[in-house]
Amino acid sequence: MLNTWFYAIASVVIVSLISVVGIFTLAINLERLKSILIYMISLSAGALIGDAFIHLLPEAVEQNGLTLNISLYIIFGIVMSFSIEKFILWRHCHLPTTKVHVHPFAWMNLFGDSVHNFIDGLVIGASYLVNIPTGIATTFAVVLHEIPQEIGDFGVLVHGGFTKKKAILLNLLTAGTAIVGTILMLIIGPIAESSVIFLIPFAAGSFIYIASTDLIPELHKETLPHRAFFQLIWFLIGIGAMLLLLGLE
Repeated sequence: MLNTWFYAIASVVIVSLISVVGIFTLAINLERLKSILIYMISLSAGALIGDAFIHLLPEAVEQNGLTLNISLYIIFGIVMSFSIEKFILWRHCHLPTTKVHVHPFAWMNLFGDSVHNFIDGLVIGASYLVNIPTGIATTFAVVLHEIPQEIGDFGVLVHGGFTKKKAILLNLLTAGTAIVGTILMLIIGPIAESSVIFLIPFAAGSFIYIASTDLIPELHKETLPHRAFFQLIWFLIGIGAMLLLLGLE
């Protein structure tokens, strides 16, 4: 159990520290940054799909069988992700951005990011309660997804009127909710076994939704054949990395 706690806390701290990645993008040309991120998004999409179908769902089915409940938990993960995206992360503001007027969408982004990170923390904690290899694979998928997401969040906060320094600090604070989520799951998970049974397929549904509706549509905006080809390669590398992580088991 001590090993589980050590790996889980170390993993979620690493994930949380990714929130400061935005500061490293300040010195990169915007077009260059976009060209890097598009392949990072491809890799992330492949890793999320791979983790869902190679690690999380097989674990859930092996432990509980392919029951109706498992399917409903997956669907709930998809519905919850849809709800968060529709009702928490996106708000319009018709006033111009100034230093004294921070757009509400920036504040809502912080709230939505806090919820998202908290759920990530729960998922990481639950995956380590299954076993350490599944926890490592899930952490790897979350890390790859967090890098482009945190860069995007940093851009939203700066565009919303926050200073760059404050945007980095607020991103770091919201990332701390992931640590809270992991600790909470490690405490209640062994007591409430049903929470782990629920969260693993729930996480799979969330990952499938994020990859399919947020990341892959972004990739379709690129129409140049050679770039599309390399996107496919990086997508397959993300899936392949999840296959290689099976070696840990």
